[in-house]
Amino acid sequence: MVLERIRRLQELRPDMILMAGGTDDGNISHVAAVAEYIAASRPRPRLGGDYRVPLVYAGNQRAREYVRDVLGDVMDVYVVPNIRPTLEEEDLEPARREIHRLFLEHVMARAPGYRNLLEWTKNVIEPTPMAVGKMMQMMAEAHQANVVGVDIGGATTDVFSVIDGRFHRSVSANLGMSYSTVNVFAEAGPENVARWLPFRISVRDLRNLVANKMVRPTTLPSTLEELLIEHAVAREAIRLSYEHHKEIAVTLKGVQHVGTFDKLRDLFRQETLSGRSIIEPLAVTAVIGSGGVLSHAPRRSQAMLLLMDAFQPEGVTGLYVDSVFMMPHLGVLAELEPEMAFQVFETDCLVPLGTCVAPKARPRPGQPLATVHMVMPDGSTRAEKVLGGELTVIPLGPGEKAHLHVVPVRGADVGAGPGRRVESEAVGGAVGLVLDGRGRPIVFPAREDERLAMVARWLESLEAYPETERTGPGGAGGGGR
Repeated sequence: MVLERIRRLQELRPDMILMAGGTDDGNISHVAAVAEYIAASRPRPRLGGDYRVPLVYAGNQRAREYVRDVLGDVMDVYVVPNIRPTLEEEDLEPARREIHRLFLEHVMARAPGYRNLLEWTKNVIEPTPMAVGKMMQMMAEAHQANVVGVDIGGATTDVFSVIDGRFHRSVSANLGMSYSTVNVFAEAGPENVARWLPFRISVRDLRNLVANKMVRPTTLPSTLEELLIEHAVAREAIRLSYEHHKEIAVTLKGVQHVGTFDKLRDLFRQETLSGRSIIEPLAVTAVIGSGGVLSHAPRRSQAMLLLMDAFQPEGVTGLYVDSVFMMPHLGVLAELEPEMAFQVFETDCLVPLGTCVAPKARPRPGQPLATVHMVMPDGSTRAEKVLGGELTVIPLGPGEKAHLHVVPVRGADVGAGPGRRVESEAVGGAVGLVLDGRGRPIVFPAREDERLAMVARWLESLEAYPETERTGPGGAGGGGR
């Protein structure tokens, strides 16, 4: 077991190591053992050369000197405050800042061309996830909103959340839309990718189309079939990354929500426990999408449907998309001119797609899950039912707002508890107000012909794809949102 751990560390060839463990003033034996494993492995960097792998130690303060003594000869050791000083406390920010600094100074500094880039500017160079995360935080703070967002790229998918003022960021480094598309296919499974398609396709053909994207990562879809498949893969990449994010954005393990007996038990079982995710979908008020597949989707309705399918928001949620993949640049600008950056963000970057009303329930096809009473911008009133398995679009344009009174059926929840009414405001956008009765999680029919018909209806409801092309691969068409 010990040799296997050492061998595994040697094979990893990390850019950096974060070492943590134990509360302050606790037992240091486990931390000491890990330090000895790392020292014995003498890890070499991925980029090679005489570069010494940096190690950030953020564990039990009593073990700091021991860690320095054991690892100082083989690594560059940097000590920051414990990320878990006591069972009741968590302090992640010092470790985050140090990792960020080391990433720029040690890892990026060895990337081709980076030294030249430093000579061109005297300002801070931000990694994309840091810059996008900055704009997510500014959005949440300005509107007092609970925000979830995604930046999906060719190799990675980054997910962000700001819930009750707490910011979390996760990077799924193996899930993306070109270089990593085969990883998405393998992790999600062909059946989960194919379930979003309104046509039949064999696993072999689907796998080949996905693999071609990896082999030729800069190519764009040239047929409707390829576009639908690319969007299906994007749904799964975001879904998987969001699940990963929710595993990271958690409460402290076994402390704040258990009794005295459980607290004592957890002292000896912390490694087997996990905190609860702080992301409660019914509390999320805004979802923001960025990245090429979203920002450059041929129609805004495609981006909205993609976000609805991947995140599956519950209750009343506003959806937005980055207009031209501008958020990373504005995040850098925000370090110098925060007010200017946020003004551009709201006026030229953030495109409102509309509002989604989605009861949390297990639907029956065609049966109402809720009734939505609306006061429209012109003062008129209307009422629409949220029907099981269906999507309904209510016109509500950019800059328009509607007052909603949502009355769910017994057992359905729109944010105030099962069967309880909710008043809210819907913000219009490129698509409008969407009533989503597909259930949470989204329910697909077991029979293939019924699934195909239902998915086609969903696409038609939002006019997401040309109707003349949607019956199968190939063809031509246009129009729609």
